Formats: sequence, C-alpha cells, structure tokens
Amino acid sequence: MTVVRDVPKQLYIGGRWQDAESGRTLSIDNPATGEELCRVADASPADGRRAVEAAVAAQAAWAATPPRVRSEILRRAYDIIIARTEDLALLMTLEMGKPLTEARAEVAYGAEFLRWFSEEAVRIDGGMMTAPDGRNRLLVTRRPVGPCLLITPWNFPLAMGTRKIGPAIAAGCTIVLKPAPQTPLSSLALAAILKEAGLPDGVLNVVTTTDAAGVVEPLLRGGQIRKLSFTGSTQVGRILLAQCADTVVRTSMELGGNAPLIVFDDADLDTAVEGTMVAKMRNMGESCCAANRIYVHTSLAEEFATRLASRMAALKVGPGTEAGVHVGPLIDNAGRSKAHDLVRDAVKRGAKVLTGGELPDGPGCFYPPTVLTDVPAESAIIDTEIFGPVAALVTFDTEDEAIDAANDTEFGLAAYLFTQNLDRALRVGERLESGMIGLNTGLVSNPAAPFGGVKQSGLGREGGRVGIDEFLEYKYIAVPTGA
Repeated sequence: MTVVRDVPKQLYIGGRWQDAESGRTLSIDNPATGEELCRVADASPADGRRAVEAAVAAQAAWAATPPRVRSEILRRAYDIIIARTEDLALLMTLEMGKPLTEARAEVAYGAEFLRWFSEEAVRIDGGMMTAPDGRNRLLVTRRPVGPCLLITPWNFPLAMGTRKIGPAIAAGCTIVLKPAPQTPLSSLALAAILKEAGLPDGVLNVVTTTDAAGVVEPLLRGGQIRKLSFTGSTQVGRILLAQCADTVVRTSMELGGNAPLIVFDDADLDTAVEGTMVAKMRNMGESCCAANRIYVHTSLAEEFATRLASRMAALKVGPGTEAGVHVGPLIDNAGRSKAHDLVRDAVKRGAKVLTGGELPDGPGCFYPPTVLTDVPAESAIIDTEIFGPVAALVTFDTEDEAIDAANDTEFGLAAYLFTQNLDRALRVGERLESGMIGLNTGLVSNPAAPFGGVKQSGLGREGGRVGIDEFLEYKYIAVPTGA
C-alpha cells in the first residue's frame, strides 16, 4: 500500500535516514492477516550509541533555542498530522489492527499533545525572591534535563510517541526514541513529519530494534542519557529502574494496570453500561487503563450483565480496514492466547460465559468480545492485566467490600465508578488507590490532564501542565543583595 511504501524504513540518526550498521531488518506484520507489510532497519547496540551521540551533540544548541521557535515547530507538526489524518490512521490500522474509526481518533488525540505542549513551551517559568535574612536574592530558573531516552509501546503507536516527544521538545531536550518493534511505522512517519516541520538535525533520533535489552541497557548505564521515559509492563519497568540506578538517570514510567470498575446500586444503568463499553473496549481492551475487573452491586448484576453481553455480542469483529468493524485483531498470537487462557481458567473455576469465549477460525489474531459472570476471586483474570476484549464481572453487596476488592492489587493506574450520589462519588474516589478515576465515564485520557498511576503502575505524570515538568530541572542562583 502507498501509506506503507512512503514511510521511511531506516534508522533516523543525526537528521539522516540510514541503515542499521549490521544491515539487519525486522519484519512488520499485519495482525489482521499475519502477512508481512514491510521490513525496517533492526538496530544494534552500536546504532544506539550513535543515536545518543547525535542527541548529545545537538543538546546545547537545542536548549538555547528560543521557546517560541520550539513552540512553532510543534504547532507546524500538529497541523501536518491533522492534514494527513487519513493516511496516518490507515498506517496505524495496518500495523496495529485497531479499526479505522479508532485510529482516526488516536491521530487527533496524539496530535493534540503536540499542540498542547507547543503552548506550554512558552510558559516555562522560574522566579525570584529575597531570602528571609535579606542577604541574597534567590533566582530560580528551569532548564532542560538533557538527552532523553523515550521508549514507547505498540498499543497507541502514534499517541505514545507524541505524549513523550511533545514535552521533551518543548522543554529543550534532545531525544532518542525506541518504538515497539511491532509498530514502528507510526513513529517513523512522525519523525519524518517533525523533520518537515523544521526540527533541527539530532534533536530527535529514532532507533527501531528487536534487541531492546542489548540496545537500551548500555545507553542507561553509559552516563550520557539523563532522562528515561518508559511506557510498558511493570516487569520491564523494574529492570529499567535498576539499570538507571548506576548513573542516577531521572525516570518517569507509565506501567501496568488492573483497573477496577464499580457499578453501585444507585448508578444510572444506561450510563454504566455505556461507560463500561468505553472503558473495556477502547482499543479492543489493549489499554493499560482498560477496565479489568468489573464489580457490580448484587441488585443490578443480572440486568447489567444481560445488557453488557448484548452490546458486546453486537460488535462486529474483523480487519480494521473494513467498514463497520468495531473490533480489530489483537496485536499478535501471544496476546490472543493470553486472553483465551485467562477465559478458560476463569471458566474452569466456575465462571459463566454470556457471550464469546471461543477462538475463531481463520487467519489473523482475532478474539471475540467476551463477557464472564460469577468470576471467582482466585481466577487468574482478577490479578492479570487482560489486554483484550474480555469483561470479567464480580458482584458485591457493600461499599466497603467494593473498595477493598478494587484496592486489592499492586497496581493503581485507573479506576472507574458509577453512582448518582455525589457524597458517595467523592468518598469512594478519595479511597480508591488510583492515579486517575473516571466518574460516570469510561474515558479518562486527555492531553490536558495528568496521566499516570500510583503503587506499581508507575512514577511521574504525562500530559497536562505537569507533563513538561518531567523534562525540566530547577537551577537556583544566589545573588548577594549588597545589603
């Protein structure tokens, strides 16, 4: 296809597109068919070092670039992305699988991070005050942290790039971006757009690789990378944190989730079902903030389950490029097998299947929207991030019971609650151990809001006014008053 053909397939280092030093390439496959879309450069550790050297070389000049210049580059990139929505959406659907309607929504969402941080670039502030003893003026400035390593996942291949690249560019940091090997095409297209928008050579470098451990670890231990921003699993996040310790690399991490969704007895059922569909089925459930455990008050459980199963069963499954498709393929066979194994384990332990639950025939990594009821607490699905279109329903009787169950996890990224009682909403919201809460809504992601979790769901925040803080350091200068 033209959109695939037109994307650069090489590494982007120091403003030049170039092959991997070894000449190796990696295959990019369409999860809807299993067929190869293309091949892209497969970087070695030596390529990673060259990318960092380019970022280091460009750092001083980029940090000295006026904020308005950085702002206008981001704004031009935003305009280009919006103008090319259809091509970028199709590219995303082909490499990742999500339906075109969702891909278009991600293009808009991802572009908004560039617009948001183009506005934040010119609002980086500091301050000055007189010391309490009157002897010094305290001058505080904010400076870019330095060269950054950004590691993005496959599930939102454009938006996860812009959410990290936007604030880094706005703050005056140079970048080495390592996208997921399953979905590098959106990142390579984004790099080309930023180059077209006027981003100087060396500010952004993109390294695609199947050897993530071999490429990343030397960079983190080498002393030149000053900031790591990672989105991915908690397991990998722990490894990266250990690697960052040697040179005290500053980190921000958006890690795993196990989001509870609570439907109280006073919830508006229409709102609750609709919100659950959004929280569960956005991106086919392949989202770290997807509803993973759905707790429904006993008085509403039967009707809620019936309505949800009806909605889920009506969703059309197929290639994301086909008209009318609601649910595309999962990213690969491993992802599909994981979802199916979790369903089979729950059923073995006594859960009931209201819809779905069977592997379909034919090519592609498809899995049907599935609703399980009466899911036992000991089921693996209760403690495991599903990352698929499976809704696991559990009943509860009291508010305390629901909150205790919701908080009974090492994760704390997102949570959802449905109630028409304001006092309850505030009370429960304050008690839930989660960085983000959707109240009577299934969508919490917004470029203007701080995205991130607590406990083992991560460190720091992305987006919002605080998103740029992750890429800035404070510098304090003491100036004698002469008094």
